[in-house]
Amino acid sequence: MVSAVHKNACGDGGHISFGACARLPPGTARRREEEAGWQAGSGRSELDLRKHLEKMTHWFHRNPLKATAPVSFNYYGVASGPPASKICNDIRSSRARLLELFTDLSCNPEMMKSAADSYFSLLQGFINSLDESTQESKLRYIQNFKWTDTLQGQVPSAQQDAVFELISMGFNVALWYTKYASRLAGKENITEDEAKEVHRSLKVAAGIFKHLKESHIPKLITPAEKGRDLETRLIDTYIIQCQAEAQEVTIARAIELKHAPGLIAALAYETANFYQKADHTLSSLEPAYSAKWRKYLHLKMCFYTAYAYCYHGQTLLASDKCGEAIRSLQEAEKFYAKAEALCKDYGETKGPGPTVKPSGHLFFRKLGNLVKNTLEKCQRENGFIYFQKIPAEAPQLELKANYGLVEPVPFEFPPTSAHWTPETLAAFDLTKRPKDDNTKPKPEEEVKPVKEPDIKPQKDTGCYIS
Repeated sequence: MVSAVHKNACGDGGHISFGACARLPPGTARRREEEAGWQAGSGRSELDLRKHLEKMTHWFHRNPLKATAPVSFNYYGVASGPPASKICNDIRSSRARLLELFTDLSCNPEMMKSAADSYFSLLQGFINSLDESTQESKLRYIQNFKWTDTLQGQVPSAQQDAVFELISMGFNVALWYTKYASRLAGKENITEDEAKEVHRSLKVAAGIFKHLKESHIPKLITPAEKGRDLETRLIDTYIIQCQAEAQEVTIARAIELKHAPGLIAALAYETANFYQKADHTLSSLEPAYSAKWRKYLHLKMCFYTAYAYCYHGQTLLASDKCGEAIRSLQEAEKFYAKAEALCKDYGETKGPGPTVKPSGHLFFRKLGNLVKNTLEKCQRENGFIYFQKIPAEAPQLELKANYGLVEPVPFEFPPTSAHWTPETLAAFDLTKRPKDDNTKPKPEEEVKPVKEPDIKPQKDTGCYIS
């Protein structure tokens, strides 16, 4: 049934697009209206367009960025000659530049990719051999790196391994994409292009986390400690959360384009399942530092389950099943009330993440009004037209979305910089390292937290986006 609904809703076989044409069959009145309203140079008034896009406001929980100790890349006695000195200077400055961009509000994905590629291509010379064999670089273990974790405060993990640096910095790049998406998504008047960028940034972040998990974390000599960012439970949760949040943007888009309620219900149900899976993944972590994050995941699960029941009720009403529709809307009310209670709990729970009141946010209030109005409509029609009995049990949501599901964007680190040549590598003589290496940091030393920019709430959103 759902598949048929999808095909009826989408003229291109069901694909939900951010473009102007992949929506309804050509020639239909509403398709012509959409094309006229969304294409550049359209006659739609600016006010109408602004109201249309205002509906896409979102709210996402964000954990803090990872912090790191400064790295000088000064290898006195080991690095000799201009080529080696230039590599050390370049990698030191490119690392500092990338760290600066993490908190620069003017930074965009193009700037981030350029800075990240610059640093990672230089770092590759400390990891991989230049002849592209499986042999590692002789410099892999020359430097100790220290990074904090997103949940466990400012007590850092330290490893004398360039692979640990690659993974940790890559993790922060992925976090930056999620925070960039969050800032855009929380805007009052988000444009279509910005909605696309939110959607893509979350998929890019998911792709980076997935690549780290599958291709680089297994290469660490020292396995990730339990409860740390590089541990499977945490990185899996970040991947799933990015996919779920990207699907939120898809759902908002489907609602705005007036896709069939069956498709919206199925997407909402799949999104709720994503959040439930993410919450379950964190269930065995210490509550002291995972409780706030889990409150967010649980409230989003309840929120999108309410969405699913609400739009499923609309589908039932359209099929003249008014009694079942009322029961579905009553279930939507129940899950919305659960989400509302969790919003309060979230705001009162201590832990990493912003202190906000999600229930005051536009995205939350809109659903409450939609459920209330739709239920009242069903009750009126049942009282005047259908006179159907309301079932005692809520309808089972066995919905499968065939379109609009989010997959991570594949990611690869850039190849080794061309500045790394056999002559440059030969200029590093490890036999000249001092025997008593006092530069090794003490594991108990604290790393200064990242001073993240304070993002003030947009008008009528009711919360801070961190």
